[in-house]
Amino acid sequence: MGNNAAKAQADQQPLVVGDKMPAFSLTDQDGKVFNSTNYIGKSVLVIYFYPKDESMVCTKEACSFKDSFNDFIKAGAIVIGINGGTVASHKSFANHYKLPFTLLSDPDNKVYHLFGVKNVMFMTGRKTFVIDLHGKIVFAYEAMMQGKEHADDALNFIKSHKVK
Repeated sequence: MGNNAAKAQADQQPLVVGDKMPAFSLTDQDGKVFNSTNYIGKSVLVIYFYPKDESMVCTKEACSFKDSFNDFIKAGAIVIGINGGTVASHKSFANHYKLPFTLLSDPDNKVYHLFGVKNVMFMTGRKTFVIDLHGKIVFAYEAMMQGKEHADDALNFIKSHKVK
């Protein structure tokens, strides 16, 4: 059975600009269910996938999203971080760094696979997507060791392209 899961992940094509965001439901750091379809037409979504709560690059990345949080809100966007960590781990990470945005627990990496985010060096990958009000991917950025650039580049894209 395990080989099939690995093969399915290997066969999964990464989502690219122009693709529709797959619908998904996950639990946030407060134990509430987040359903992606509830946000289409209401907010631009900045969805970032990251390997691990509290690791160095992930902490830098989360803190740069936090530092730009008000700018994302002003631009009509909400920020969502996703990884395989538990709800409790996300709650602790959010409290530790006073993260004002949603962290979703994806325990079986199902949403990682829906988005086609590949593993890198035995870890889940680091990738950021911007989804417009129509549920379409308008920006994607992947860089494993650059945490801060994910927030900066996503915000610059939203502002310069007036994403709606």
